[in-house]
Amino acid sequence: MDLTATTTVRRPLPEVYAFWRLLENLPTFMEHLEEVRTTGETTSTWVASAPGDGTVEWEAVVIADVPDERIAWRSAEGADVPNQGTVSFVLAPDGVSTEVHVHLVYDIPAGKLGKAVAKYFGEEPHQQLDDDLRRLKQVLEAGEVVRSDGAPWGKRARKEFPQRPAQPLTAEERQEVLGV
Repeated sequence: MDLTATTTVRRPLPEVYAFWRLLENLPTFMEHLEEVRTTGETTSTWVASAPGDGTVEWEAVVIADVPDERIAWRSAEGADVPNQGTVSFVLAPDGVSTEVHVHLVYDIPAGKLGKAVAKYFGEEPHQQLDDDLRRLKQVLEAGEVVRSDGAPWGKRARKEFPQRPAQPLTAEERQEVLGV
């Protein structure tokens, strides 16, 4: 999978960079990350949820860190989910906000089968990344991820309200909606 996404956060660039660089902050807005632990100056351990109540864990290494500009990383050898990525921070045209550009590349476990299983469970990677950046914006601008009354528990709500693929209305449902 090769993913890119961008968002603009109405916060100063140094603040956005510092928040992201403290890797333990990432699970506050990355829905599938359960934990990130810094283990060294450039190393960390990541734990993420996987479809079907599973988890995957891997070691990551920061391979480039240009303060207030860019952070790049890659998974260590033997990772459950081999991955690499870059997040860049750019001053927005308004001179106040920060553009956050993410490029992420990773191998889905079980290849095409794993990708199909993930989609079946409602785990579309491009949408996940867009949603993660939306939550980053909320955390930095509002101080928290905004939750609806229907899903106040966030990550835990996935188990309570599993989604299913969209499907057309049955004839009976169509009649009810149309009032026929």
